[in-house]
Amino acid sequence: MSTPTYARVLLKLSGEAFAGEDNPIDGKIAEFVAGEIVSARELGVDVAIVVGGGNIWRGMTGAGAGMDRAQADYMGMLATVINSLALRTSLTKLGVDAVVLSAIAMPELCESFSQRQATAYMNEGKVVIFAGGTGNPFFTTDSAAALRAAEIGADALFKGTQVDGVYSADPKKDPSAQRFDRISHDEVIRRGLTIMDTAAIALARENNIPIIVYSIHEKGGFGEILKGGGRCTVVADE
Repeated sequence: MSTPTYARVLLKLSGEAFAGEDNPIDGKIAEFVAGEIVSARELGVDVAIVVGGGNIWRGMTGAGAGMDRAQADYMGMLATVINSLALRTSLTKLGVDAVVLSAIAMPELCESFSQRQATAYMNEGKVVIFAGGTGNPFFTTDSAAALRAAEIGADALFKGTQVDGVYSADPKKDPSAQRFDRISHDEVIRRGLTIMDTAAIALARENNIPIIVYSIHEKGGFGEILKGGGRCTVVADE
């Protein structure tokens, strides 16, 4: 078996990735995502995950409807906990030892986040799912992903999306959109490409963490990229 390109990674998934046509969490989709994580673990890669909550609630949507922004964001954090528990259930079914660490204390449901405990679990070979965002309003789960990636010493931050990489425009709306195989953090920020929010990209850049953008719907794609193949865009300044 070839040595994987990265030894420890953080995978950022949108909440929408779990949504089905008739419900906010589709069990089959959650099992598919869990299977992709299992494939990575079989390569010997340490995997941590941050899941968004947009399939259940989006803080910006609530704020746009007149709700207090901080309260709307806290509601979004609760949505990420629901998704994290669903993913843990799917991983457990596949025999994976997974733990949820929340930035907001919920002792009846999961453990509270600490950098030391997260690192210890990963060193034990467990899959760690970070819930609750950063635990603060006004920060996205993209920022939480970049922050947690830095805290656990991740070699790369994977962003599972609806498309197979970074484009100059939305390829579903603009057929002439240019796809990048590789692009720098600074160029992403300069062009205003919305793969992640600016704070997340800047944090990844400051900690020399490459961002790997790929399609979450490509079966086996996560593992293939970890082995040095697959289709993706690498965001890195080197």
